[in-house]
Amino acid sequence: MKRSILAHRGHWKEDAEKNTRAALALAPQQGYGIETDVRDSEGRLIVSHDVPVGGEMSLFEVAEHCTVAGVPIAINIKADGLATLIKEILDRHPSLDAFCFDMSVPELLQYQKQGVPCFTRVSEFERTPVLYDDARGVWLDAFSSDWYSVDLIERFLGDGKQVAIVSPELHRRDHQALWEALRDAGLGGLDDVLLCTDYPDAAFEFFRETS
Repeated sequence: MKRSILAHRGHWKEDAEKNTRAALALAPQQGYGIETDVRDSEGRLIVSHDVPVGGEMSLFEVAEHCTVAGVPIAINIKADGLATLIKEILDRHPSLDAFCFDMSVPELLQYQKQGVPCFTRVSEFERTPVLYDDARGVWLDAFSSDWYSVDLIERFLGDGKQVAIVSPELHRRDHQALWEALRDAGLGGLDDVLLCTDYPDAAFEFFRETS
């Protein structure tokens, strides 16, 4: 069940630790998947949400950690033109469970053409998922409210898609109601339902105790 929990920017306690080497190494060591941000810098792919300042961990290093631990990685694309470099890293880690998301529609087309696993995005502002048929899954977000029901998640699952759910605390809202809804619907801890959260330990305990 732990591998269905995506530790948002690694396993950290303080905001300053997000996307650091320690946080990105600790999450897979503890059995959690990772969601992290990737952009290019001087010809290589690095982990950085904002403009890089130097010393950032490379995507290759993160892929190594996740491959060894056997946990998934969700790659949040922060720049255009990275599809070929991403594919090269994934090709060098054939057993890695990885997917990319959050690129523009033209970029998503390029990723799909190159055979890179991708999730399409759905939110209250993007109700119709683009390029849905060829997407491996759906990145399900809710910026201002828990606008969707479990029925929508189950519909995506019924179409053979994985679903990665953004936990509300990422948008500074309480997560309890959503977690309870997932639990009550029997969706917590499923391999095809991923939860991206700032609280991986709490999520693991919640779904383990209530499953």
